[in-house]
Amino acid sequence: MEPFIWTGGLYKHEEFEELVEDMGGYILQKNILQSDVIMVILVPNADIPVIEAKNRELLGKLVKAPLAGAEVAVITPTLAYQHLPHLACDVAEYLRRAGSKTNMIGLARGVGKRVAQLTAKEIDLINEHDAALFLYGNFKHCIIEKTKLFRDIEVPIVVTGGPELKTSEVPGCEAYISGLGRMMHRLRQKEETESMDRIVNAIGKVLDERRSELDKDQLSVSPPRLKAEIEKQVPDIQDVISPTPVTLNLNGARIKLSYNDYRDVIANIRFDEGVYLREVCEIKPSRMKDFILLRIKPKSETGFVI
Repeated sequence: MEPFIWTGGLYKHEEFEELVEDMGGYILQKNILQSDVIMVILVPNADIPVIEAKNRELLGKLVKAPLAGAEVAVITPTLAYQHLPHLACDVAEYLRRAGSKTNMIGLARGVGKRVAQLTAKEIDLINEHDAALFLYGNFKHCIIEKTKLFRDIEVPIVVTGGPELKTSEVPGCEAYISGLGRMMHRLRQKEETESMDRIVNAIGKVLDERRSELDKDQLSVSPPRLKAEIEKQVPDIQDVISPTPVTLNLNGARIKLSYNDYRDVIANIRFDEGVYLREVCEIKPSRMKDFILLRIKPKSETGFVI
């Protein structure tokens, strides 16, 4: 499957949507903004020319989305004005344009190079994502000192900061991107856009490596199919006003319904093969509000793939 973002007009967009589903693809996210429709889709590789032809017919825009189907945590030391608004918002928005779902996290005790630390809840929350992006400042010694925050983070980490550093100088991260330190303006300059492209490429690379690891022990059910079955068999999910009521991860999903109220409903979802969701997924409470977190079991644990 190849991920794309399609942007087109409201008129006849259902034809494009039906074509994707008829080919065995998935609609991961759909947003309608006045007369425009934006959809994140997965398309079988063999059918990409058909989709491209339909896109030309509808005069839409079809671009690859290397981060589609993944959830990225964008982390700043605090929620304070000097750390959060411009840099974090612009970077998070840029990652969304590449297809990812992003959550911005301002740490409760992330300030100060010596006293900065993560709470247990923050560690658990970050580990629910597919990758973590830490946005640091302008001082080399401060960036290196704060790598202690990576100790209990299990997902791949990418770091941005102002000074020029080699990735090997920032222990614990998969990639370091320079040129984006503490900034008090919107990121619109050419070199800033290039730095954000480097972030997308770095996160795309770590996600590809994660996908390769998952392929070695295949998941019992694919996350997009899991999402489709939840939307088909749990009508209440349609009443959730979030843009992504079912947010996909590389190895599962977060369902934005109450864990206490809907755990059994989700567990009893039945696939066409006669398998129940509880047999292929670990179901547990998310650290984000009272949502439900699904982690798909690998074939080595269940003995089958559906």
